[in-house]
Amino acid sequence: MTPDEDKQVRSRQKSRALVTGLLLGALVILFYAITLAKIGGGQ
Repeated sequence: MTPDEDKQVRSRQKSRALVTGLLLGALVILFYAITLAKIGGGQ
């Protein structure tokens, strides 16, 4: 693998990891908001 190809692969891996992390963070925030809504709705 040439250094150029290696850079492209690492770049794709980095962007994929960033998107995965952002989606995971959004999911955590969504679950937290749903939990707060359920707890607050019972009062």
